[in-house]
Amino acid sequence: MKILHTADWHLGKKLETHARLPEQIEVLNEICEIADKEDIDVVIVAGDLYDTFNPTNEAITLFYKTLKRISRNGERPVIAIAGNHDSPDRIEAPDPLARECGIILLGYPHSMVSPFRLDTGLEVTKSEPGFLELKVPGQDETLRLILTPYANELRLKTYLGLSDREENLRDLLQQKWQHLADAHCDDKGINMMVAHLFMMKKGETQPLEDDSEKSILHIGGAQAIYTEQIPKQLQYVALGHLHRYQNLSGGPCPVVYSSSPLAYSFAEANQSKYVVLVEAEAGKEVKLTPRELQKGKRLLRGRFESIDKALDWLKENQNALIEITIVTDHYLTAKERKSLNEQHPGIIAIIPEVKTKTSSLSDKAASIDTSKHIDDLFRDYFKSRNNEQEPNERLMDLFREVRSK
Repeated sequence: MKILHTADWHLGKKLETHARLPEQIEVLNEICEIADKEDIDVVIVAGDLYDTFNPTNEAITLFYKTLKRISRNGERPVIAIAGNHDSPDRIEAPDPLARECGIILLGYPHSMVSPFRLDTGLEVTKSEPGFLELKVPGQDETLRLILTPYANELRLKTYLGLSDREENLRDLLQQKWQHLADAHCDDKGINMMVAHLFMMKKGETQPLEDDSEKSILHIGGAQAIYTEQIPKQLQYVALGHLHRYQNLSGGPCPVVYSSSPLAYSFAEANQSKYVVLVEAEAGKEVKLTPRELQKGKRLLRGRFESIDKALDWLKENQNALIEITIVTDHYLTAKERKSLNEQHPGIIAIIPEVKTKTSSLSDKAASIDTSKHIDDLFRDYFKSRNNEQEPNERLMDLFREVRSK
């Protein structure tokens, strides 16, 4: 059985004010083409389908059109779960209609899919909260999935049937997974988990997270679920949440973050993005092939001590989105900013790094004259942080406007 694992689409995401929807259309089209070319049997989308609880109509339309296309009208099952950026109710709302296209949408850890069968041969043969078994068209072996969409502590307590008493939710989640694995996952079928959470090997340094994905899941005071807590019956764990491709160690099987299809913050600058092709057979180790995605713009960071060098670098990297830092001994002039912006259409941020004097802030604070007008105090502060350069009138007008609010 050939399975495609993808995650963290974040449809509708912007980079500052720069819309990424045209790139998302391109990269999702690429994912659909990979699924067809590789003759994929099942597609898994492991959460963060949208970027917000209330996505735009354009993002919703792109999501539905992509799933319908990739499902091939029910011939290829698609299983998609909610992430921490998604509204669980919104994700599940189209489920009755989506099932007719072989698309299964789950918003909560306790969501349950009622058994059904399509003319294509797709069939849900077993189901309980947090688990389903699929008969996949053209396959003799069934696919068993333990499913954990994103859940905050309250939802997890509901899922696990807990009261308000203090308990280690991480261990109880492990017990739930183990119960489902013992009940349903023998070596006669293909056994996998799909989850949207923060997982790592116990004792290792926590992996770096994307700027927008800090502190996703606090379970019993701990951010991470450990790979050693995965049931031994499982052959693959398809994760969403972290945006960099990672195959975690310490588990009984590959535990993989597929990555987001696009770089969504400058913390992801220069990262390659992937989908993961998984070839699985009952009772055997899976074979993984990360497939690098080619569509979408790369995010690049540059740091320069001269405008001329920055302009040369910008000229060489026209098909990227840019964050550029200029190290300077004066505040950037309007002319300098204009020259940078005219050289490159994809500059998201220009950051002036102004060289400052070595005197400490405490020394500056000791000399503050609080009898001065607030405009003069602001000028003094600005000069202290910008090598004694005076703020221009445009900045002073902005300061006065903010102060008047």
